[in-house]
Amino acid sequence: MKLENYIRVVEGFPTKEISFKDISPLLADPLATHQMVAEFNEYVKEWKPDYVIGPESRGFVCGIPLAYEDHLGFIMARKKGKLPGKVISKSYTLEYGTATIELPENCLKKGDKVVLVDDLLATGGTLAALEDLIEEIGAEVVGILTVIELTDLKGAEQLKAPYASLIKYPH
Repeated sequence: MKLENYIRVVEGFPTKEISFKDISPLLADPLATHQMVAEFNEYVKEWKPDYVIGPESRGFVCGIPLAYEDHLGFIMARKKGKLPGKVISKSYTLEYGTATIELPENCLKKGDKVVLVDDLLATGGTLAALEDLIEEIGAEVVGILTVIELTDLKGAEQLKAPYASLIKYPH
């Protein structure tokens, strides 16, 4: 099964110059979703993390089934102001401004091993900031996985940990 056959490409969304890659058809198909998790799992077996962390919201959708399959904890990384209680945060630059990613305070301890999972890697800003935040805690990002990578944007160059994607598009 070719997972790219389950990606809907929407030209001109959310702005005219963007070619949006929609994972909704992949998630709607149980066999495609199962294959996505199985392919991610091959990396997780090698990397041996304690936790999966996914940035909202599609990182939740891709990461939770992987964490469940591998009997790992799942931690939500949220946009600023979305988590209750004390948080730790990291701000980063986007092509159109800045953003902040947050984790619950004390969600990880020094030495914990983490895999980051998201639907798409474009410029790498969110995942690189999350990687830095986790390192500041003293935990280790042992790998990063995405369903899709937009290779022309060179986001993988922003990442320090081993990285893999299941589908590659030039843009």
